Amino acid sequence: MSTERIEEFLSAVKNAFINGSLLRLKLGGYHGDEPDLKSIDVKKIVVKGGDKFSFTFHYKTRDIIKNQIQPEALGNLRIALTEEFRSAQLATTEFDMSFERNGDKVRLKRMEAAGREAPSTDHNRAKNRPLRETDKPYLLALGITGKDGVVRNDAQDKFRQINKMVEIFAPLIQAIEADKPRIVDMGAGKGYLDFALYDYLANVANRPAEVIGVELRDGLVKDGNNTAAASGFSDLTFVPGTIIDYDATGADAVIALHACDTATDDAIFKGITAGASLIAVAPCCHKQIRRQMEAGKPAGELHVLLRHGIFLERQAEMVTDTLRALLLEFSGYKTKVFEFVSDAHTPKNNLIVAEKDARTGRDRDAVLKQIAEVKAMFGVDKHYLEGLLGL
Repeated sequence: MSTERIEEFLSAVKNAFINGSLLRLKLGGYHGDEPDLKSIDVKKIVVKGGDKFSFTFHYKTRDIIKNQIQPEALGNLRIALTEEFRSAQLATTEFDMSFERNGDKVRLKRMEAAGREAPSTDHNRAKNRPLRETDKPYLLALGITGKDGVVRNDAQDKFRQINKMVEIFAPLIQAIEADKPRIVDMGAGKGYLDFALYDYLANVANRPAEVIGVELRDGLVKDGNNTAAASGFSDLTFVPGTIIDYDATGADAVIALHACDTATDDAIFKGITAGASLIAVAPCCHKQIRRQMEAGKPAGELHVLLRHGIFLERQAEMVTDTLRALLLEFSGYKTKVFEFVSDAHTPKNNLIVAEKDARTGRDRDAVLKQIAEVKAMFGVDKHYLEGLLGL
């Protein structure tokens, strides 16, 4: 029976996950209802909270990464293999197993393998931190290290976060074609990312860049510039002002981490109008769309999902960031959405990465249709970013 064969395949996946032999799992032949979804890649990762399945959902113009604990992941895989995907390929250190479903008929094929090494599952990669030297003036000024140049006990998590951000952003910056990329950090705050990224690019990766931190608070701007001067970072500067008023002309990359509510959209808009090669934002609160969902008329079948405040808040976050990703795609970018730091550090841990897409022939009307459908479903009148873009 097909159910038994599906459970046999899932049992092989579960055992490979538990014993550390899982190399990869790929689901293909999608025929579900989600627009533009093509395939899913699955691997095992080890994070601070324990072992998890990491799902990469490959869409036509974007990738989305979601990490799930074992019971949740296996439940979702069961649904996917039963209803949505016609094929799957499991690779382990010991064997390969293929899954093919044609209607109610399921076929499994197993082939033994030997000589394969188990993959690294260390998601945190603490031993390979980009920033290995801690006797830097800016780390002392930011309160990360003490006068002895050693990372303080109460700043260990922050130091890991900074390294993780550099690990994510440095390759994105290095992929930009400009000889000396101009990076604009909107709402820079104390400049944790700016100092660390500048240091890594200039002194480790040998890929110098100009970094500008835009910050509303004059005291933080003054402190940032003093620390940059003391560190000898001549191409790192902080400027006062709001995101929406800053002239981002010439920016190759626009970044905004935890800019509150529509300030994230201001940063995205500035990146789009500047024609930046890279736009990366980690949104914070999502008040604008939530207010519209509360006052609007979402589809009736969504009532059970939206009647509790905590679920409404989570749905508002998802809808807000989905529309942001779609509006970036409409504006000529390929997008990815993924978790960039552990939710043990902050619940606001989703990162939207948009890279300029040189391909022609994009169906912008189809994207606008998707935007309209999402808005209608959740009772949204207009996303703030739509207004900025004149849509």
